[in-house]
Amino acid sequence: MKDIKDKEYGGERPLYKLHDARLERVVIHLGESSIKESGNIEAYDCTFQGKYVFWECRKFLAQNCRFEASARSSLWYSENGKLVDCLVDAPKMFRRMQGIELQNCQFTDAMETLWDCDRVSIRDCKMQNGDYFGMHTDNVRMENFHLDGNYSFQYSKNVDIRNSVLNSKDAFWETEDVTIVDSEINGEYLGWYSKRLTLIRCHITGEQPLCYCEDLTLEDCTFGEDANLMLEYSTVKASIKGDVHSIKNPTSGSITVAGHIGELIINGDQKAPADCIIEELGNKNFRE
Repeated sequence: MKDIKDKEYGGERPLYKLHDARLERVVIHLGESSIKESGNIEAYDCTFQGKYVFWECRKFLAQNCRFEASARSSLWYSENGKLVDCLVDAPKMFRRMQGIELQNCQFTDAMETLWDCDRVSIRDCKMQNGDYFGMHTDNVRMENFHLDGNYSFQYSKNVDIRNSVLNSKDAFWETEDVTIVDSEINGEYLGWYSKRLTLIRCHITGEQPLCYCEDLTLEDCTFGEDANLMLEYSTVKASIKGDVHSIKNPTSGSITVAGHIGELIINGDQKAPADCIIEELGNKNFRE
């Protein structure tokens, strides 16, 4: 493997088609496509300032590296890329990629990051300013993940998230086969139009969560006081701990609430088969 140490590059394609190389303390200054069409690259303690760094790259590792704000869109159209202990200040990372692994990384501007990707593993990472994170991205495994950003994981399939915090409005819209375990999700309109969304021991806040869901499963979940008008037009199997503010017109299935239901709205707008069984185990006389 070729070693490149303590060098600085800039401009257009300085390391174009580089293969089988190890970079240490290399600085890529402003420019474009610095390591495009490359393969089997390892980068340690490097700084990337230019755009489109790892495009069309087959297998790369970046460890303890920094992608500055000017390095936007640097990770596109590649396969088998791994980032470890990296600081990423640039938006729009990861497009149409397969085989992504992130460990102990921080993204300070994760806007429009991780789009149209497949086979993703994320552990011990934090994403800030991450609007539209994970759109159209499938086969995702995440643990100890923190996201601040709205509209996350829309249209994604086969996603597993554990021990995480997501502060995200309109999260998981039109998703399929998503499982979230031991996590906190904060943001209104969670999971609308999803199919086979499963939430286990999660805490959920925000208005009108989990409406228009198909085959929704809730196991031992809790809801904040602002989680009103929940489960409208959803087919659901739910066990809920504590109280819920309000439930409105679920379509079918069963809902068991260990505490109180503040308001139960069942009216002529309920959709067929309109046979959801709702059981309140707390004070039967408690109603707003």
